Amino acid sequence: MGYADQLFDLTDRVVLVTGGSRGLGREMAFAAARCGADVVIASRKMDNCITTAREIEAETGRSAMPYAVHVGRWDELDGLVDAVYERFGKVDVLINNAGMSPIYDKLTDVTEKLFDAVVNLNLKGPFRLSALVGERMVAAGRGSIINVSSTGSLRPGADIIPYAAAKAGLNAMTEGFARAFGPTVRVNTLMAGPFLTDISKAWNLEQATQNPFAHLSLQRAGDPPEIVGAALFLASDASSFTTGAIVRADGGIP
Repeated sequence: MGYADQLFDLTDRVVLVTGGSRGLGREMAFAAARCGADVVIASRKMDNCITTAREIEAETGRSAMPYAVHVGRWDELDGLVDAVYERFGKVDVLINNAGMSPIYDKLTDVTEKLFDAVVNLNLKGPFRLSALVGERMVAAGRGSIINVSSTGSLRPGADIIPYAAAKAGLNAMTEGFARAFGPTVRVNTLMAGPFLTDISKAWNLEQATQNPFAHLSLQRAGDPPEIVGAALFLASDASSFTTGAIVRADGGIP
């Protein structure tokens, strides 16, 4: 191995990625497997999980476990954790990536059901999953938890208020869990800016008359593979002295 390969090596580690069948979660799952990890692809649709898992195994030769779960449903998370530990005996890295940000025309269109669904998936589920996995990590003497947040938590627009509030809670939760699980388990936030995933199709970028990302220092949205460097840093021993931190991959928000 070269120096960089050793620094970011995840050989024989187990990485659990929620929302791992598409978008940024898929990129991070592939990246972990390429660095030697076995991965768990957890998402709501089993067919998508199976497809992604098979593609990862075919490309990397690592084991990839598909698991259907709704992260926003508290009572489904124990089953996920038990199944992963039964299969692999451990989780070295938990990436809380699953999330949703529904579009609405005006604030009074946000129903209580919709508000609760956003908070459940973006905040409540990561809390429960971090508690379940984190305690086992502490018992094992090592681990890394990565909470995928959004720049919306710092610069909330009028059209994402419930989502932004939930992600701001996730930022705060990161610091609390870092203290709770230290010194052996690290907990960090990976704060993503705008990325051109399938979700970005709802942004109607083709109708824009001006660059909608001109306010960013890089003046563009990110391509999904550009999340990988920051994710591997936080997942691996390269970030051995980093915890309770926010690592931004956002193109340079003002």
